[in-house]
Amino acid sequence: MRVACEEVARVSAGVASSARRKEGVARLDGRPLDKVRALQWTLYRCAKQDPERRFHSLYGHVSRRDVLWRAWSGVCANRGAPGVDGVTVDAVAAAGVEEFLNDLSQQLRAHTYRPSPLRQVLIPKPGRPGEFRPLSIPTVADRVVMTAAKLVLEPVFEADFLPVSYGFRPKRSAIDACESVRVEANRGREWVLEADIRDCFGSIRHDALVAQVARRVVDGPMLKLIRMWLRAGVLEDGATGSPGAGTPQGSPISPLLANIALHVLDVAWQRDGHRLGVLVRYCDDFVILCPTRERAVQARELAGTVLVGLGLQLHPEKTGIVHLARGGQGFDFLGFHHRKVESWRRRGRFHLQRWPSQRAMGVLRDKIRAATDRRHVGRSLSAVVADLNPVLRGWAAYFRNGNSAGKFSTIDSYVHERLAIFDNRKRGIPGRKWGKRHDGAWFARLGAFRLSGNVRRVAVHASR
Repeated sequence: MRVACEEVARVSAGVASSARRKEGVARLDGRPLDKVRALQWTLYRCAKQDPERRFHSLYGHVSRRDVLWRAWSGVCANRGAPGVDGVTVDAVAAAGVEEFLNDLSQQLRAHTYRPSPLRQVLIPKPGRPGEFRPLSIPTVADRVVMTAAKLVLEPVFEADFLPVSYGFRPKRSAIDACESVRVEANRGREWVLEADIRDCFGSIRHDALVAQVARRVVDGPMLKLIRMWLRAGVLEDGATGSPGAGTPQGSPISPLLANIALHVLDVAWQRDGHRLGVLVRYCDDFVILCPTRERAVQARELAGTVLVGLGLQLHPEKTGIVHLARGGQGFDFLGFHHRKVESWRRRGRFHLQRWPSQRAMGVLRDKIRAATDRRHVGRSLSAVVADLNPVLRGWAAYFRNGNSAGKFSTIDSYVHERLAIFDNRKRGIPGRKWGKRHDGAWFARLGAFRLSGNVRRVAVHASR
């Protein structure tokens, strides 16, 4: 068994004794880095240099004050609802963050820290009426400790993660995943396995997950910490049920744990599946692009076999094979609809394009409709527009990376229509007619964010 890299302790000690100690900044490889970033970079470098290295002294870093402060900053920025204790982020800030973090640090150092049960809420699935997703909410204290553990563990496993994985990883995004899909489809891989894992976060076997963590981490207290979070259970009707599987969806460390578990699929694909097609995975959402239908069928069998070892299975009704040739079929992935479109310059040539899916369009329309509902008729138009603009900007910032001009124009027209109808209701004008008074100049004066003109077109050809 290899021990953890002694360089972690040496660099950390050097950082603490440096001349820039008061500023909390070190210099690593000629670049100014704060102490937490220096720790992360050292852990990453140690793990990258030796893929067989196993780390045995990570728990002590979780209780460090600078790590807890960084974790608190992340939790504070994300806000979030209170857990079972009812304590909010604002309440912690009002009572004193310094004392709060001191107490957490002491509990961790004395090994007396115990996570509280989770508070479960059911949130509606966007675009799927009647369907709900269970969200398990930890307390603010637990979220801080989970985030601190994520800060320490993520660099170690990031060194192992493969390029096919894009979800919840530093400097990688859903748009990067979509670009990979576009390039591979334009290179001739036109048979696509669109996969859906049934209840991924709620079904991962604990023993399989901890075994994957233990590949790199042999620190007993750290593994115990992870097991406590997995077994914390959900508080329902005054009783706490202990789950036998799954990682709580809603906790800061869950995406990392899911990536660690599903890394098994990435490795299997690198070893056995690369001859079948190209895997593009965004956490538990993935597609496989293959050159033939036969290989797509084999890819589905291989993926299903690998997932069974984690206690997971492909959803039989939501997993299918799509043929992209000549724009005959398309598929939805990460909010976009992907489909091949004939080139207007070179007839007979088809290239993969993407635009907001029908589900994504429906979710945005629902938000616009809710903001302009008749129950808000007592509010001013400027207040309604002020509430709408951040929603429209955020939606446009994501979907502008594609061929979304037509969909953006449709949304602009819908916002115009809804605001005009809302104005008529305020004035007591019956019916839904609008047009003469509510022209383009009127809409422009409102200051509503316009999506049109914000598209960032992507390259069409696979070589770009």
